[in-house]
Amino acid sequence: VQLVESGGGTVQAGASLGLSCVTSGLTFASYTLAWFRQAPGKEREFVIGIGDRTGTRSRDDSVRARFSIRRDNREKTVYLQMNSLKPEDTAVYFCAAGVLNEVEITPTAYTFWGQGTQVTVSS
Repeated sequence: VQLVESGGGTVQAGASLGLSCVTSGLTFASYTLAWFRQAPGKEREFVIGIGDRTGTRSRDDSVRARFSIRRDNREKTVYLQMNSLKPEDTAVYFCAAGVLNEVEITPTAYTFWGQGTQVTVSS
């Protein structure tokens, strides 16, 4: 199983950025997918997720208003679109996959992880 993120980079505050996570070796349609992030010195935190049949779940109102997640079961890829980026969004972003009944916010609920992609937002 592989999850490979791409699309990270350095942008200015207020810009948009799209991340992709291409998977292989999964029965993709059966998996709940999520994006987590980890800033230096901080714990990994849930950002947004999408279920196999259920809807999406966001970390908080700020993320819900600015980020969106989409899955393409044919391409076995999950996308994260981030708009109106803020310096506090700076982190390594990871995609994760797990067979779950609903979108979970706890990292340990997910079985498979990508290697992460760096997102840096300058002020």
